[in-house]
Amino acid sequence: MADSASTAAPAVVVNKGELFTSYDVEAFEVPSQREEAWRFTPFRRLHGLHNGTATPTGATVVETTGVTDGVTVETVGRDDERLGQGGIPFDRVSAQAWSSFESATVVTIGKEAQVAEPVFLTIDGPGVDQVAYSHLQIRAEAFSKAVVVVDQRGSGVIGENVEIVVGDGAHLTVMNAHEWEDDVTHVTTHHISLGRDSVLKHFAVSLGGHTVRLSPHVQYTAPGGDAELWGLYFADGGQHLEQRLLIDHSQPYCRSHVVYKGALQGDESGDKRKEAHTVWIGDVLIRPEADDTDTYELNRNLVLTDNARADSVPNLEIETGEIVRAGHASATGRFDDEHLFYLQSRGIPEDQARRLVVRGFFGEVLAKVPVQDLRDRLEAAIEAELAIAGA
Repeated sequence: MADSASTAAPAVVVNKGELFTSYDVEAFEVPSQREEAWRFTPFRRLHGLHNGTATPTGATVVETTGVTDGVTVETVGRDDERLGQGGIPFDRVSAQAWSSFESATVVTIGKEAQVAEPVFLTIDGPGVDQVAYSHLQIRAEAFSKAVVVVDQRGSGVIGENVEIVVGDGAHLTVMNAHEWEDDVTHVTTHHISLGRDSVLKHFAVSLGGHTVRLSPHVQYTAPGGDAELWGLYFADGGQHLEQRLLIDHSQPYCRSHVVYKGALQGDESGDKRKEAHTVWIGDVLIRPEADDTDTYELNRNLVLTDNARADSVPNLEIETGEIVRAGHASATGRFDDEHLFYLQSRGIPEDQARRLVVRGFFGEVLAKVPVQDLRDRLEAAIEAELAIAGA
């Protein structure tokens, strides 16, 4: 792991891509809600992940299945030279996780390997009231092709870094499903590095946990990279689910396509502590040297009940006029009573009609999931979420 980094933040931030980075947790000030990057995050729920008081008391457990020819899974020490190739921490929690993990899991798809079946990683939390810091790296070497599914389950407080390194000409699909227990606080950064003419499909699904904050950061290291980011989240009363994306177009002829969809249903008692809250921030930067960029991002939120709040902020920063396309869209709306009325007029009971509308809302994302077993499981989980509200 590289050990060189800046030790003082720059005086002026030119754009969103000019992030201060360091492996040293003490190089970062303790964040506050006065900062744009943290203004929506409930610090009282982080159990000290942000200020250094969350001392590790346990560890996550990683189990793998589907490992076949062309795929290796290793447990490595902090000194492994591959660690850090995905990116460097750009906030205090990420730096704390880098400073605190004891060993990392590295999954490598070998050069030119064409892996037909998905590789599954199941990550269990450290347990109730336990704190863990973890590190995972997924590597797709040049001209390889594979699907990796990362299931996260269990209990605890987790600070995490995930590196996704996609080599030249490689095609990698990574599906990350958060199906945590109700007590979990999980703060994770996905450091994504794309090589020349590489293709990444990244799926982020948040269906569990008390407080989950996910920050994917996409960087292009050579021309021709193609990143698709798909997200699905469903928040119940008392849950805070936050996604903060930054896609940094710094190379020509690259593409990014982002679609995140979320549903919310709060406890209708009016108790603020039982509010369902989601946050989606989508930052896209197109630098002066990133000619012929093609980028689009979309966020949609469906509010099913009262006592639910969705914050959605797309940001597009363009520093060159030589682009193919750059667009974004965001919308948050209540359940459409006209849709319900139409379906009920066709003899469909109200509870079934509500399910059909929500299925249709999430259908665009679910249809992109390439693993049938996972798609079936996600559809069942969404049905279970709807049952909570008696839909």
